[in-house]
Amino acid sequence: MKSIILDHTGGTDNLIISQRNRPEPAFNEVLIKTHALSVNPVDYKVRANEEILSLIYGDQRPAILGWDVAGTVQKVGAGVTHFIEGDRVFGMINFPGAGNAYAEFVSASADHLAKIPEGISFTAAAASTLAALTALQALEGRVEKGHRILIHAGSGGVGHFAIQIAKAMGAYVCTTSSAQNRNFVLDLGADEHIDYRAQRFEQELRNMDFVLDMFNGETLLNSINVVKPGSTIISLPTPHFSDEILAAARAKDVTVKQIMVTSNGEDMNTLADLLASGKVKPHVSQIYAFEEMPRAHEHLETGRTLGKVVVTV
Repeated sequence: MKSIILDHTGGTDNLIISQRNRPEPAFNEVLIKTHALSVNPVDYKVRANEEILSLIYGDQRPAILGWDVAGTVQKVGAGVTHFIEGDRVFGMINFPGAGNAYAEFVSASADHLAKIPEGISFTAAAASTLAALTALQALEGRVEKGHRILIHAGSGGVGHFAIQIAKAMGAYVCTTSSAQNRNFVLDLGADEHIDYRAQRFEQELRNMDFVLDMFNGETLLNSINVVKPGSTIISLPTPHFSDEILAAARAKDVTVKQIMVTSNGEDMNTLADLLASGKVKPHVSQIYAFEEMPRAHEHLETGRTLGKVVVTV
């Protein structure tokens, strides 16, 4: 089978197409014929950074990157009872462990997958995996009907899902983005848009119940000023916060924490229901062929992706 392997970290020229043996599903796994996969910032960070690659893959070389997959079940392991050959499935597999989605065939835990709803394409399903799971797991149990919340970077991969999921939960959603993406985030359902270049969100907002932060640093510090005492801010980039941020959070009785998205079939089924109902629709800004994986990485590394980037196999 065709796969994309990584022997050494560095530039996109280190992503090499190679012929590998087709995997066999273990007891609780299914073998998936990949039709589409999604690329995320974690992919290029692992590709470029030896420390991150080793943290996730250990000494496994070559590594096959990728965590988001959508395809057709080709074979089921002996312990699998809820999928059969021919099922259309999608999921984020093995995260935060070693992924293996950059391949024509992928063996994955059945517990990480859900069936793709009727009428949803492989491309849309692949887009609705890691980024959508991150948004769901950040909001779930923290956002309720009637809450006023702030989602930073609402036009990005996680942000554009978070807006839609929060609206499905009944929240009033404020979001930041550039002026050129104002209509995009409002069409997703955001109630208020703040142009981060022309406006200071901390001067525009008060008494928010929750913030989803994508930046840490000054943005996170200023976010503490806009939430109610006793509220929660989920900050995605890192679990390490400055003394200034921690002191400000303590002074206002605000919980600031990072979460790490994890593969979860139950949450994938929640996303499947949201896709089926039309309450969540992924925006795919660019589709690349499998052989164009380096271009997909380069596209994401610009930091200007609207929604998601998908690679077809």
